[in-house]
Amino acid sequence: MGKTFKALADHLTRALEVVMVLCLVVMLVMVFGNVILRLFFNTGIDLSEEIPRFAFVWMTFLGAIVGARRRAHLGVDILVQALPVLGRKVCWGLSQAVMLVCCVYIVYGTWLQHEIIEGNASPVAQLSMLWVFGVSYLTGSAIGLICLSNLVRLIAGTVSDDELIDVHEEGMSDALEAEREMAAQSAAHQGNGGMKS
Repeated sequence: MGKTFKALADHLTRALEVVMVLCLVVMLVMVFGNVILRLFFNTGIDLSEEIPRFAFVWMTFLGAIVGARRRAHLGVDILVQALPVLGRKVCWGLSQAVMLVCCVYIVYGTWLQHEIIEGNASPVAQLSMLWVFGVSYLTGSAIGLICLSNLVRLIAGTVSDDELIDVHEEGMSDALEAEREMAAQSAAHQGNGGMKS
């Protein structure tokens, strides 16, 4: 059952990445097209100012979901690395709980502003601003579910020690993997050396 949910979450994350790429393509095509039209034909597309902005909002909020799923958000881990495993679990659980509370506030705040946002229309496209800022419902709910899932796994004891530090420096994963392999080889060598004596 857990593998099914993980596979579903992986597929949904991949779908969000595809939507993010589409947002980026829309932004690029519309802005570049508008620049070319203004430069060479002294005209432009009115929508090319609004739609890329809206796509950027969606791309950012969807990227926050993908970042939470892949544990790719920025963080400071100097204190957590100095703690024993129990301390790391407590800190990780607290951080997940705080993020869950923030997600609840994001969804609740959007719900409080729902009528105001829905009543406002974009100047050019006359699109309800709920289509733009309503993405915070999705983002708050999705990240909240990720945090809730992490808390359940923490309570169940299925969180690995590697997950307890959410910060992964670029390029450090290879170095950490090499360090682990060397430690395993050293332990195996000491084990073999101990048998020979």
